[in-house]
Amino acid sequence: MKTILGFMLLILALPALAQAPAGNAQAGRDKTSMCEGCHGIPDYKTAYPHVYRVPMIEGQQALYIVNALQEYRSGARSHPSMRAIARGLSDQDMADLAAYYSTLHQ
Repeated sequence: MKTILGFMLLILALPALAQAPAGNAQAGRDKTSMCEGCHGIPDYKTAYPHVYRVPMIEGQQALYIVNALQEYRSGARSHPSMRAIARGLSDQDMADLAAYYSTLHQ
């Protein structure tokens, strides 16, 4: 049953994936200034909106990064700082950043 449900969700997502812009890692590298202040510091913790360890995104899969940024932009994920940053990113910016970070190794 889980396999069928997963397959159905994949089929439903294909049109959106086909329309997603291709990411450019070089362009993404030039767009990281707002990311590096938190995500570029090993074991960084922040106190806003609560104390938590900021995840490292180097080497993360590009699709995961794009999906996360889209969820912050839509409000599905609730971190205020990330929501504000994601709202300022175009789909191309998200794809470029994801392409860049996915090429790095932790």
